[in-house]
Amino acid sequence: MPTTYASPPAEKTWENHLILNTFFEPLTLDQPRRTPMRELISTILSHRTTHADEELAYDRMLEAFGNWAGVLAAPTADLAHTIRTTRWPDTQAPRIQEVLRRIQAQTGGDFHLDFLTEWPVEQGMTWLTDMPGIGLKTASLVLLFNFHKPVLPVDTHVHRIAQRVGMIGPKASADKAHQVLLEQLPKDPLVLLNFHKHNYWHGQRICLFAKPDCAKCPLKTFCNYYLEHYGPATAEAIAATPNKWDKAWGALPH
Repeated sequence: MPTTYASPPAEKTWENHLILNTFFEPLTLDQPRRTPMRELISTILSHRTTHADEELAYDRMLEAFGNWAGVLAAPTADLAHTIRTTRWPDTQAPRIQEVLRRIQAQTGGDFHLDFLTEWPVEQGMTWLTDMPGIGLKTASLVLLFNFHKPVLPVDTHVHRIAQRVGMIGPKASADKAHQVLLEQLPKDPLVLLNFHKHNYWHGQRICLFAKPDCAKCPLKTFCNYYLEHYGPATAEAIAATPNKWDKAWGALPH
């Protein structure tokens, strides 16, 4: 039976994965986009900040202080000034230094996260989220992207799409969505990576916050938002829906 507007949330979640996996093409786990340390620190810097400004802050930080030991030893005010392209540099600077301090204590003096490879998911998640400025999303990104743990990062785009489609309740928080969506998907890091990235891209380029481009959306046959705003998808609307992301529409985000 095809997935419909009335289908259970778990069925919509899986159909979302199958469709977007074709629409954007599958990803692999072969090469993480960043090292674990960069993923962790960059995600702290990225809060309410554009990707370009986050990258600029990260590069300036290491140019100014040389390495993680230098960042930790730097006067906090100097670090804040160096990462000033981020939204809240005065808050992020002491957080980054505290995170580095805890990593150094855990490793006996080094700055790496290799120990997370052997740790169970729950232990790694607890250790990461206990640090200032690191929530479920950041911890999940590091554990999934770098260590292939079966966790699911839920950012604002994944959360928005999950609510609009009906994969989670309309009032479910992002933290709640981490649990609910993870329970609806296989505990397969490859599936979880593709689900996260594809919904992230979809939210960045099609299911926008203010003006979603529903005409291009391949989820319209079971999306609650589409039903509420346009009624059931017509045969004409379905026939006009693209089957693949067209690069002519612009580059996909990082």
